[in-house]
Formats: sequence, C-alpha cells, structure tokens
Amino acid sequence: MNKEVNARLYRMRVGSGRLIKMTKEQIKDDIEEGTGEAAQKAHISELSSTDIDEITEIMTQPTLTVGLEPGREVVLTTDGSYMKYGGISRYAGVPISKEQALWTAERVLGFDTMDLGTTDYSIKPVKSIILDEAVELENCQLFSVVPLLYGAMPNLGIYYQSLGGKWQSPVDLLKQGKLDEAKKTQEGAARDLTTDITYVARVIHQAGADGINLDTTGASGDAEFYATLQGVENVIKETGMAVEVGMSGEMIQGMHMELAYKGKRLAGLWVHEQGRLVAEAGASIFGPTVNTRLGKSFPWNVGYSVTLVKKCTEEVPIPIHVNMGMGVCGIPMVETVPVECASRAARAMITVADVDGI
Repeated sequence: MNKEVNARLYRMRVGSGRLIKMTKEQIKDDIEEGTGEAAQKAHISELSSTDIDEITEIMTQPTLTVGLEPGREVVLTTDGSYMKYGGISRYAGVPISKEQALWTAERVLGFDTMDLGTTDYSIKPVKSIILDEAVELENCQLFSVVPLLYGAMPNLGIYYQSLGGKWQSPVDLLKQGKLDEAKKTQEGAARDLTTDITYVARVIHQAGADGINLDTTGASGDAEFYATLQGVENVIKETGMAVEVGMSGEMIQGMHMELAYKGKRLAGLWVHEQGRLVAEAGASIFGPTVNTRLGKSFPWNVGYSVTLVKKCTEEVPIPIHVNMGMGVCGIPMVETVPVECASRAARAMITVADVDGI
C-alpha cells in the first residue's frame, strides 16, 4: 500500500481530453491492453515487449513535449491546414486570405507541403466553384516552392436527399426494409462522386496542382471507399497527378455490404487492408486513421493505434502518412490538441510504427 502511495504519478489524459494521473505501471498496463485489443480485432500481431517499453518510456519522459533525434524527422502533409489560422476559419481567425495563410505556413512555419481547399471541405460543393479555386491555386503556385495539393473530402453523405443531394437516403430505405433500393441508391451516389472527383482533379491539374488530397475517406461506408478508389484510378489515368488518400476510421463500415474492388469486399476492411487497395488503385500516399476511444487513457489509445498503423507500414507498398489530429491515432477529442499528447503520439508513430510522414 505504501509503495502505491509513493509511486510517481505522471500527468496523462483520457480520450475526451480530461486530465488524469497514472503510475508508470498503469501506463504500461494500458499500452499492453490497447495493443492486445487491436491485435484481436484486426487479426494481427501485438506490439513486441521492446515496442511496449519504448512507448512507455515516451509517455513517462519528464518534459512537456518530446522530440526526435536529428535525422529521424518525417514529412508533413496537411488537410485544410490553411484554415487553422486564416480569417476564413473558426480557429485562430487571423484576418488573412487563403493565399497568405499558405505562404505563412511555407515561409514562417516551415511546412513541408500544403493543401488548398474551401471551408466546406468536400468534393460536391467544391465542384461548382472549382474554376475560382483554380485561380487561387495558380496564384499560390506562382509564389511558393513547397508541393501544393488541393484537398477535399469525398463525403458521399451529402449526395443523399437528407443532406441536400438528389439520391434517396439509404438509411431511410434500410429502416423501411428496402435493402435492394438502399444498395442501388448508394451505387448511384458513388458513380456521381467518382465523376466529381475526376472533374475536380482535372481542373486543378490544369491549374498546376502537385496533387490532390482525398481526406476522411470512407466516412459514409463502403460505397464511399469504392467511389474514391474508382476516382483515384481516373485521376491517375487522366492526369498522372499524385494522390493522397486519408481515411476516416480503422475499419470500413458496411452500409452496402456487397461492393468489392479488385475482388476484395470493402466492408469490414482494417487499415492495412485499406492501404493495400489504395496502393493498387495507384495512389501515392496512404493516410491510415484510428479513432480515439474517449473513455480510454491516452497510453491505451496510443498502444491501440500504433499496433494497427505498424501493420500498414509493414504491408502497404506506398508511403504512410498517419493522420494525427483531433480525435484520431491517440490524440484526445479536443479542438485544441494538447501538445504533450501530440508530440508523444507522433514520436511513437515514427519510432515504433515507422511511418513515413504525418
């Protein structure tokens, strides 16, 4: 009892962002529990004892933030980062244009790459204003050096009537027991999404974009992932442009259940399986995502996430740029990310999961 009382307590958080105190033994136990659950669910190997010890050491370092040894740095790609401090966003709200925000990121903050997009960061609303976006993108390219991508979410959900689209909502149809109709409406919406991805990519390629970033892919289930994979194929075929595909979660939800790509059923795919198909479609970068559990500790979430992402780096043949933002890959679900969590989760991903970028 006295030993427990005298044990050093480390400041940690839970997935919701709430501060807690944990001993080193509790931290290690949670990492072990997290990797065990990830391995069981995805049918993959747990982290080794050496990996667990390394993550424990990262968690218990006494500094507020942790860093890397020189030479271990990785490339940073972004999704909507110009919005984080420009006047068009809900974040810092600095009264500057998108172009100025991008140049600030490049010249002041030292970003490796940047992406441009709209506040409504989705393919469907972008389509109607893409010619205006192309002008801004060309202006940015004229005065910048870093690779510049155009970013947007596939966001199949807004193609349904419940969110202003033309296709009947599959959720409404499923509630009525109309299974075939629900599948057909998803297939129709997916065709439209693929067409729109191809069109947007064609225009931004003509404006000089270095690539396109399709972010939060699969949020509306397997039909959205299917449409995105088809869109990637079209973009590569028509433009030869680089494509980054970032996911929305560690497993593809089965809304349709029967859609397949290259003979592989999409519903239920885990991150490493998603990444292999993204690579087969021709994409240049894969961004795996693991959803943070709000009631679990930060060490648990990092152990869980690193286990899944490490499998990606072992099996996916293209660069892995893991999503490390609010509510994913160990980061707590708070809008202003705690720096102690961001730096520790990032280091674990780099040194244990061996990711190529963030």
